[in-house]
Amino acid sequence: MSIRIGVVGAGGFGRALAIASARNGQDVVLWSRKERELPEPIRSSSDIASMQDRELIFVAVPARHAVPVAEQLGEVVDGRHMMVHISRGLIGGELQTLTKVIRDKTVCRRIGALAGPLVADALAEGRPSGAILGTGFPELTQMVREAIGGSGLRIYDTKDVVGVELASATVGFLTVILGYAQELGAEPGTLAVVATRGMVEMSRVGHTLGADEATFMGLAGLGDLIAAVAGDQRPELRLGRALARGNNLQTAIGEVGAYVEGFEVAKHLLEHARRNDLQTPISSTFVAVSEGRMTPDDAIQALMERRVGTE
Repeated sequence: MSIRIGVVGAGGFGRALAIASARNGQDVVLWSRKERELPEPIRSSSDIASMQDRELIFVAVPARHAVPVAEQLGEVVDGRHMMVHISRGLIGGELQTLTKVIRDKTVCRRIGALAGPLVADALAEGRPSGAILGTGFPELTQMVREAIGGSGLRIYDTKDVVGVELASATVGFLTVILGYAQELGAEPGTLAVVATRGMVEMSRVGHTLGADEATFMGLAGLGDLIAAVAGDQRPELRLGRALARGNNLQTAIGEVGAYVEGFEVAKHLLEHARRNDLQTPISSTFVAVSEGRMTPDDAIQALMERRVGTE
C-alpha cells in the first residue's frame, strides 16, 4: 500500500523528493505557489489544502520562507501528520531551527530533519547515496525509509535533531568556502584544515544549544562535507568557485541557478557566537570576505597564521 506523500516546495530538492517518492510507488502531491509541469504520476497543486490528506509531508523551502509556509501548513495539518524538512538554513541570531518553526506554527509533533551527503540530482536519478534523519520518532524514520529509501539510498537516524540541523547548516557555508579555496588553487592540506577546524568550531556553537558534538563529526557534518569536497557538484561548491572567479554575489548565484543559504547562516552563527563569547574565526573570516572587508588571499593567510592549539 502506497504512502500519501506531500512535498512543499518546487525547487531542486522538492522535485527530487517527489521523483524519488514516486519511483518507490508512493502517491505524491507537490505544492508550490503556482502549479508546475511534473513527470507522471506526480500531481502539482497550488492549494495548500492539498496537503491535508497527506500522511508524510516533506518541507523543502529555504529558511527565509519557513515561517509563512509553516503558518499556511498550520491551517490544514493536525496531529496525525508527520513532517520532515530538508534545509541548510537557520533563522536569526538565536539560530532558530526549522523543526522549532514547524512546532511553533503547527500542531504537528512527529517532526524530523533530513540531512547528510544527499544532493538533489543523485536523489532524483536514484544514484547510490546516504542520508541521516534527526528525529525522536521511530515511526517517522520508518516512513521516510519507505518513502524514499531503498538499496540506493541508506537512511540512518539519530535523536540529536538540533545537532543534525546545525551540522547541515554548517556544511552549507563551509562548502562555499571550500569551493572558493579550490578555485584559488588551495592545497589539500589547507582544505583539510578549513574543513575540520570549521566543523569543530561549529560543534562548540552547537554545544550551547544542546547538540551532541559527535553529530558534527558524523554523516550530518563531516561526512556531508567530505562528499562535497569529493566533487558532488552541489550548488554551494559551484557558488564558491563562481565567486573565486571574480563574479559578484548576484552574478554567481545566477550562474549556479539555485538559492544558497550559506551567507545568511554564517552571519547568524557569528551573531550567536559573539553573544556567547565564542571564538569562531572561520565563520568570522567568511563573513568578512562576503562583505568585502577582507580579500580571499588575506583571509586564507589570516586563518593559517592563527595560534595553533590542542585539537
